[in-house]
Amino acid sequence: MTGVRPARLLLALFFGVLALGSGVALMATSAWLISRAAQHPPVLTLMVAIVAVRAFGIGRGVFRYAERLTGHDVTFRVLADLRARVYERLERVGPLRGGDLLGRLVADVDAVQDLYLRVLLPGAAAAVVGGASVGLAWALLPAAGAVLLAALLVAGLLAPWLSAVAARRAESRGAELRGELTAHVVDTLRGAPELIAYGAAPERLAEAARLDRAHTRTAARSSASAGAGAALATLAGGLAVWGALAVGVPAVRSGRLDGVLLAVVVLLPLAAFEVVAGLPLAARTLGGVRRSADRVRAVLDRPDAVREPVSPEPLPAPPYALRVRDLRARWTPGGPYALDGVSLDLAPGRRCAVVGPSGSGKTTLTAVLLRLLDPAGGEVSLNGVDLREIAGDDVRRAVGVCGQDAHLFDTTIGENVRLARPDATEEEVRDALRRARLLDWVSALPAGLDTYVGEHGARVSGGQRQRVALARTLLADFPILLLDEPAEHLDVATADALTADLLAVTEGRTTLLVTHRLAGLAAVDEILVLSGGRVADRGTHAGLLSRPGPYRDMWEREREHDDALTAGRIAP
Repeated sequence: MTGVRPARLLLALFFGVLALGSGVALMATSAWLISRAAQHPPVLTLMVAIVAVRAFGIGRGVFRYAERLTGHDVTFRVLADLRARVYERLERVGPLRGGDLLGRLVADVDAVQDLYLRVLLPGAAAAVVGGASVGLAWALLPAAGAVLLAALLVAGLLAPWLSAVAARRAESRGAELRGELTAHVVDTLRGAPELIAYGAAPERLAEAARLDRAHTRTAARSSASAGAGAALATLAGGLAVWGALAVGVPAVRSGRLDGVLLAVVVLLPLAAFEVVAGLPLAARTLGGVRRSADRVRAVLDRPDAVREPVSPEPLPAPPYALRVRDLRARWTPGGPYALDGVSLDLAPGRRCAVVGPSGSGKTTLTAVLLRLLDPAGGEVSLNGVDLREIAGDDVRRAVGVCGQDAHLFDTTIGENVRLARPDATEEEVRDALRRARLLDWVSALPAGLDTYVGEHGARVSGGQRQRVALARTLLADFPILLLDEPAEHLDVATADALTADLLAVTEGRTTLLVTHRLAGLAAVDEILVLSGGRVADRGTHAGLLSRPGPYRDMWEREREHDDALTAGRIAP
């Protein structure tokens, strides 16, 4: 995996082996020292063992600290690299639900750390130290070595395998349930005001409780399997002690084993089983890590919606003319075309509007023009250069967007606007707010530009939130401006006022307005009516109203709806 440095990993393993080895050596040396001291030999004959016990006791803690330090250093470097890669991929691939995105970026990536800290390093260290312990026991008494080997195989291989098998079914949906629960909770919190207003909150909370119970049951079954594996490992350790005693006593009686070494043979398994005690948990953890890794890999391996050119063409010099000819686009290979044969010309200073019902391809057109989606056919060019031959970041320096869901961060109005240009002066920020028709309101606030908007702009109205986003877009001063449903989710009066202000402030600027509201479109140079991804009609506002067609039908329905709303016959 990218970010792993073998030298650092081997260093962590080295310290882990020394820490576990010091524990085994401490037990063996202490056993010999106690047994030999019981014979009352000269003290000088015990000095080496006494010093060794002190050294192993101190070394065990020191090496364990060094192992944790180096192991976590490796792990955090891997996580930092992996999280950056996942973020970069999420920036380029198709959208995910907010909660699922959070789960993959945080929980699933964090789970990868267990691969090193709880699986690889403990497993490798256990294999080395366990093998050395068996070798020592075998050298003292082959039968005792065989007993220890069999017990370690049960505790180090059989118990982890059984634990992993038992946990596999319990954890088969663990990662998925966690992601589903996170997504549900995030969506519920974001939509809390609407859910409460329409009385749907209890149903959402009940569903969250159901998901939580399912996740808790999965965790409980997983914990039970881990307990069973730990119990089997503990049983094997106890049997190893009794087995060593059973073969050691006859060996002492027959003279094949020094009586002083009997304590070493019997107590050695106690220390050796510390080595494999965590392996059942490691085996269970490996299954969860694998599932989280699969979810992370699904993001990393997800195909790009846009293919960047190997040798990109330089961004042409302004003024910019955007030309679209017979454009075809779709979101998935082999899927239906969201756009089919759309043509459009945005000459410098020209303003066009794209209207149509939901699903007609309006947002898809915006995505293609922003290089967030590659055309499946046709031509899209900027000053004669194919858009696919220009780097996406360069395109987005010339073409900017103010979308319907523009995000406001939980900071001040000034900082939210200044996001477009961090080095902008206060006067430039105020000018952008003035052009967005928001400066008078901001100036009247006690804190002015330093007023906090709250999370997602919760402390301001919908219209004010959209105007702050518009001011940010105007401060960026994009040569070509795309306005994607800027009046969406607003009441009719606010939407029409915002649209009128948008058209006023963009006069003389190359602009493409994507909207479902037709009020005010007499100010644009051309209107495209999309239906099913195709251009159903096009022309000026007056020209389209002068003849029967989809635009006039939309206009009449909009007027009827507004009249009914004004008369109070329908709810806003």
